This record gives sequence, structure tokens and C-alpha cells, in this order.
Amino acid sequence: MSETDDLRATVELLAGKVRALADQIEIMQLVAQYGPAVDSGSGAATAALWTEDGVFDAVPQLKMRGRDDIIGMVHGAGHQSLLSGGCGHVLTVPHIVVNGDEATGRSYALQIRWDAGAGRFWVFRVSANTWRWVRTPQGWRIADRVNAPLDGTDGHREMLAPPAEPASRQSAGATTER
Repeated sequence: MSETDDLRATVELLAGKVRALADQIEIMQLVAQYGPAVDSGSGAATAALWTEDGVFDAVPQLKMRGRDDIIGMVHGAGHQSLLSGGCGHVLTVPHIVVNGDEATGRSYALQIRWDAGAGRFWVFRVSANTWRWVRTPQGWRIADRVNAPLDGTDGHREMLAPPAEPASRQSAGATTER
């Protein structure tokens, strides 16, 4: 391999890593926008985080399909009563796996509420989240989010488990004793 070929290979490797990091940062920024958008009552800004036909499953209360449903939730009486009573949605940094123009991930979400009588905030709900993002002409958007309370319900905690490795990766790292 010539020095030029070696340099070309190094540049290609670095360019791929920069693309992967840029994708992850853009997705993290997308997730970080959810709390401020929904807590400011900005229905259009919240809905714009999703694809046009994106799904938001807030288990067990509401399954929203498309941006209009998400806007309706933000502007609805239930959500507006949360805001007027003092509420914040805090999402943790998701674990992200990018695969081309799609990505998946998992994280936590906390809903924190104000208790005026006690003069303090308290954690009302802690949820497991699974995500599917897609690259669109406008950048990364949420295609599917499932938000399920960690209330002991079967399956909700399993949402946080690392994704299963493909069989080819498992066998490549496996060792056998003889």
C-alpha cells in the first residue's frame, strides 16, 4: 500500500467516524428538545420532532399517530393542567445505535411535578423509552417512541435491555473450551 493509499484510507475512516458522531449528536439534540417544547406548551415545536406519520405511544394513557395527534395532546386539557400545576419532562441521554438512515435507542424519562403545599418538586413518573429515529431531508426525526412507566408492569423494564447482538457478532467473539 502506498503512502497516498494509506492516507486515503485514514481519511475515509475518520470521515466515517465524524459522520457517526454527527448523527449521534443530532439525535441527542432532537431528544433534548422534547422537554422544553412540551413544557412550554409548544404543540407545533413538539410535533415537529416527529416524522409526519410518527408514533408516540405514552403507555397506557394515549397512543398518538402523526403530528396532529401530538399537537392535540400538548394543547389538550390534560397536558395543560399539568403545565398550570407545575410540571417538567426530563429525558436522559439515550443510548443510540445508528444503522445508515435509521437509528434505535433507549433511555429514561422523568416527569417532575410541583407540590405547592409542600413547596417542593417530586418525581411523579419514571419511564422506560424506546426510540426509532429516521434521517429525513430536514434532519433526524422521531419515527416511533414508546414511553412506558416503570411501575412493575411486565415488559416495561425489559425495554431498557441492550439490543441483542446479531448472531454473526456473537459467534465472532465467542470462544470455546476444548
